[in-house]
Amino acid sequence: DMDETHDPISRRDEEFEEAPMFKLMLLGDDSYDPAHVVERMCAVVEDMDEDQAATVLQQANQEGKAMCGKYPFEVAELYKEQLIRSDPMIFSDLEEENK
Repeated sequence: DMDETHDPISRRDEEFEEAPMFKLMLLGDDSYDPAHVVERMCAVVEDMDEDQAATVLQQANQEGKAMCGKYPFEVAELYKEQLIRSDPMIFSDLEEENK
């Protein structure tokens, strides 16, 4: 029966939907080398291209912080860790989406 094979998957999706998403916020810093930040963001954050990274960085430097994207907590935390391990360090913050 087709429905039964689809059932577990749709249930898993629903559970996933209910998990809070976290916004990965790049924090602005005038001392950043833009090329370094863009390169690292593209390397660390999936689906991030150079144009997006440059836009996020520009926005972060103008407004203090800018959103790189929304991710489940574990993913956002991993990105944050990988960015801080860059040399020089790149600072970011996590914000729960609905708070």
